[in-house]
Amino acid sequence: MNDRMMKAVLHDRYGGPDVLYTGRVPRPEPAAGEVLVKVRAFSVNGGELAARAGRLRLVTGRRFPKRVGLDFTGEVAAPGAGVTRFATGDRVWGVLGRTSGFGSAAEYVTVPAERAGRLPDGLDPVDAAALPVATTAITALRDKARLRPGERLLVRGAAGGVGNAAVQLGRAYGAEVTALARAANLDFVRGLGAHEAIDHRTVRPAELGRFDVVLDTVGTDLRAFRRLLNSGGRMVTIAFDLKRLAASLGYLAASTVHGRGRVRFFSGNPTQADFDNLARHVAEGKLSPAVDTVFPLEETAAAHRALETGGVRGKYVVKVA
Repeated sequence: MNDRMMKAVLHDRYGGPDVLYTGRVPRPEPAAGEVLVKVRAFSVNGGELAARAGRLRLVTGRRFPKRVGLDFTGEVAAPGAGVTRFATGDRVWGVLGRTSGFGSAAEYVTVPAERAGRLPDGLDPVDAAALPVATTAITALRDKARLRPGERLLVRGAAGGVGNAAVQLGRAYGAEVTALARAANLDFVRGLGAHEAIDHRTVRPAELGRFDVVLDTVGTDLRAFRRLLNSGGRMVTIAFDLKRLAASLGYLAASTVHGRGRVRFFSGNPTQADFDNLARHVAEGKLSPAVDTVFPLEETAAAHRALETGGVRGKYVVKVA
């Protein structure tokens, strides 16, 4: 077998999960400032579902085959020239940057060294693959919303990858946490630390009360949830409505540029410092990984299908071995 080749998850056209297959591609080599990582696990994220389905084709283009996978855990197989922070064998986790696209659903991946961090001792790499997305929750609550002890926090999409981390962090930061999730997941989010858990399908936004901070991971009905803010309240969203893309992006742009509605939108793009901070949160007991199901690499399509079906508790993780 050619050791210059590796397994990777690919697709030759846009479409549903069934377009994904496991093929062989050349193993990458680290450029200067990069590390080559032997991937142990990665998680499935909503953004790559939209990209695979072709909803972002104006950005992703029409050149195939394309890759999937955004985050990863593993070990450094080789540091590139100029990399001094990492050595061969170091356990790491990370996220491919915005300019790198997808590609962590593979046996190896290269990543800029500043997009990776050291995996905390004692943390299983498969479980740990559920946590890189938690950097988004940390940034949203601590830096964007500046959540303070005693404030009322509403987490929308509380059982998902970012949402479950936000519930844990909100409780750790001293907030009073209300979680919106499916009825089947209410006990799950209560177990994460939510003071109140509500079935999002049985209540209208106007019936939820008032909040100091709203964290939205869904992207729809943003105006309705913005109206729940107290005086001085802040709303942070990490999603937009793909079915009403122009209107959703227009509202977010107006809110960001003109300060209208106190709504802030951002897309997670973590750096080394964010992963160091994530490791501290794990060490301090503020965050624990929530893994719903672990799939083998050859069943990545099944993991995509499960996330599209809905009802995830934490993250779907794919083990590469």
